[in-house]
Amino acid sequence: MASVAVEHSLIHEIMSWKKERNAVILAHNYELPEIQDIADVLGDSLVLARAAAKTDAKVIVFCGVHFMAETAAILNPEKTVLLPDINAGCSLADSITVEQLRAWKSEHKHAVVVSYVNTTAEVKAESDYCCTSSNAVKVVKSIPEDQEILFLPDMFLGSYVKRITGRENIHIWMGECHVHAGIVPADVEGVLKEHPEAELLIHPECGCSTSSMYLLSEGLLPKDRTHVLSTGGMLQHAQQSISKKFIVATETGIIHQMEKINPDKKFLAANRAAICPFMKMITLPKVLQALKDNTHIITVPTEIRNRAKIPIDRMVAIG
Repeated sequence: MASVAVEHSLIHEIMSWKKERNAVILAHNYELPEIQDIADVLGDSLVLARAAAKTDAKVIVFCGVHFMAETAAILNPEKTVLLPDINAGCSLADSITVEQLRAWKSEHKHAVVVSYVNTTAEVKAESDYCCTSSNAVKVVKSIPEDQEILFLPDMFLGSYVKRITGRENIHIWMGECHVHAGIVPADVEGVLKEHPEAELLIHPECGCSTSSMYLLSEGLLPKDRTHVLSTGGMLQHAQQSISKKFIVATETGIIHQMEKINPDKKFLAANRAAICPFMKMITLPKVLQALKDNTHIITVPTEIRNRAKIPIDRMVAIG
């Protein structure tokens, strides 16, 4: 009971400081349940980017990872953007550096660059378009079919987009999210075998996504019950579907919201070990400290911000 009382006290204090500072709390679907529950806006990267672009709040407390807070800072240079834990990084964003991207571009001088939002501000500044998992296909389809494309950094999302669009002129960077890469076909097949009536929800970053698309095309996965979706798409589908059981192939944090919105439905993790340690770094005490002490302020140099804003604005506009 003591821990519940402490949590309630922390939440009360956070709400008081949030009001005093005219702040908004943005949180990703993979955050700890208690962080999700205090968020003013909860969603995937695209939802949070849009919220950051539209907010009237003077302070943005970003409960996510570093590149997300950077994106908010790019869109809101006049606001204070806080990341409660400065060490909340991203293995996918770390899989390509700006120097590597420049070298890649030099090998494909006429290509346009489509960067997943899971990248640093410097990489975004070298890009033509940004995208999220929910609009990557739309972004690529908006580019003329004869235009060569460099897609980075996620090889699984890139392979998925290439298969869906049917474009052969897409070059894919061999990066990955270590958590999603760890969700392999055997995980999906094992849970599906135990629960054959369940719907299968797969994030396109997953290590099982490319093979799942192949298995789907070969009729080895149930076409009417297999869906490749962003985290936002998963939440929406689970709410609208008449099914009562779902296998979820993504970071397990999203299951909290799924269960909260759909208390009469059952959600099973394709891999229970699919937990991002970076997403779990932000806690209630750290959110409170951020509001009280301005920790940690995220800024982006003006020259990089101005260039990075162009592909981000295109991403938000494409929807």
